[in-house]
Amino acid sequence: MAKRVSTAKKTVTASNLLALGPDRLAALLLEAAANDPNLKRRLRMELAAEIGAADLAFEIDKRLTTLATSPTRVSWRKRPALFSDLNAVRRVIVERLAPLDLALALDRLVAWFDLYPPLAARVSDAKGELPVLFDAATSDLAVVASEVDPDIAAAVLGEALATRLNPWASWVGRGAQHLSPELARRLLTDLTRGKPKPVGRLALVVRKLAERSGDLDAWIQSIPVDDHRKPDVAAEIARRLAEARRPLEARAALEAARTGVEPGGRWRRGKSDPPAATGPWLSAEIAVLEAEGRTDEADAARWGMFERTLSPEILRTLVAKLADFEDVVALDRAFELAARHPDAMRGLGFLMNWSALREAADLIVARPNELQGGHDEAPLWASRLAGRFPLAALLLTRATARALVSLGSGITEEVQGLIAEAEALANGLDDVPGGDHAAFVNELHTLASPRRRRW
Repeated sequence: MAKRVSTAKKTVTASNLLALGPDRLAALLLEAAANDPNLKRRLRMELAAEIGAADLAFEIDKRLTTLATSPTRVSWRKRPALFSDLNAVRRVIVERLAPLDLALALDRLVAWFDLYPPLAARVSDAKGELPVLFDAATSDLAVVASEVDPDIAAAVLGEALATRLNPWASWVGRGAQHLSPELARRLLTDLTRGKPKPVGRLALVVRKLAERSGDLDAWIQSIPVDDHRKPDVAAEIARRLAEARRPLEARAALEAARTGVEPGGRWRRGKSDPPAATGPWLSAEIAVLEAEGRTDEADAARWGMFERTLSPEILRTLVAKLADFEDVVALDRAFELAARHPDAMRGLGFLMNWSALREAADLIVARPNELQGGHDEAPLWASRLAGRFPLAALLLTRATARALVSLGSGITEEVQGLIAEAEALANGLDDVPGGDHAAFVNELHTLASPRRRRW
C-alpha cells in the first residue's frame, strides 16, 4: 500500500500552489481557461495590467460594452454567473486599474455603475439582488473618487447626477459617508452655487454631502422651508446649531416649531399648538440651553428627561459634571426615580443594568404584583440577585413561572426547573409575599388547569 501523504500538503493554499512551480501553474490555468470564458477574460486583464493602464482600460472597456449592449435575457439560473462577472470586473477596476491610473479607474467605475439600467431591463431578479449588488459597491466608488483630484472627480460625479439623477442620486447619497471631506465640499459647491435650491432626490444628496463636508448651512438649506416647523425637524436643526455654538439661531429654530413662525419671518395666522415633549425635542432643548450658557436649566431639563426615559447616557452626563460626593447624591436620586417609575420593569431594567442590585431588589420586594415574568431578562436578573438578595430572586423566579404557565403550555420541564429554583430560594426565608412554596405550586397547577385556561 502506498504511503499516505500528509493532508496539509494537499490542501489548496497559496503556499502549496507555489510549490508546483510557475510552469505547472501556467499549464493548469491554460487548461482551466480553455473551458471557462470568464477565467480566460480575467487572465487577459491581468496580462494587460502588467503592460500598463491603457491596455487594461481597453480590456475593461470591451467587457463593459458587451455587458451594456447584449440583448440576451438573463434567467435566474444564469444570474449568479452574471453577478460573479460583474463583481470580477469591479474588482479589476478597483484593485488593478486604480493603482495604475486613478482617473481611468474612476471613468470605468462610473461606466460599471451605468450598466445597471440595461441590466435591470433584462435580468430576472425577483429577489431584488441586482440593486443590492450595485448599492454595495458605492463605497468603492467613493474611495476611488476621493483619491482623484477633487476638481476632476466632482466633475465626473456632477455630470452623472445632472444627466442620470435616478439612480445616481441613490449611489452618491449612499457613498457620501466614504467620500473625502474635500471632494464632498467640492461636489456640494457644484450642485448648489448659482443654482436653484435643490429639491427631491437631489436635495437628499446635497444633505448627505453637506453632512460629510461639515457645512451646516447647506444642510439646513437642503430641508424644505415648510419642514422647518415640524417638531422633529426643528429639534434636529436646533441641536446641530447649538452644537456649532450658534445659540441665537438654535433658539429661533426651536421657537419656529413651538409658535408656528419661521425664523426671522412673520407670524402665521392660527398658531400651532406647542410640540409634544418628545425625546428629540427635549434633547434639542437641553443642547440649546447649554449653548446659551443656562447650565442649571439644562441640568434641570436633563433630570426631567431622565425621569421619563431612565436613559443611562443622560445620567452619565449629569454625574460626570459633579464633584466628589455630589455624584453619590445624584445617583441616589436617580435610583429613587427608577424605583418610582410608572413602569416597574423599566425601572428594574435600569437598576440591573447599572448594577444597583440592592436598589433593584428593593423595587422587586416593594412592587411584586407589577413584575412581568415574561420579560426576556427576568431569568438572568434572578440569577444575579440570588446570592445576595434571595427574596427578590424568588419573587422574580415565581413571576417567570407564572408567565410561562399563563401562556397555556402547562407545567412543562422548564416550569418544573423554575419550581425547583424557587424552592431552593425559599428555604430559610420567612414571611414570603404570596405564600409559602406549597401555595405557589398549587397556584401554578390552578393556572395550568384546562378550565382556568379557557377563561
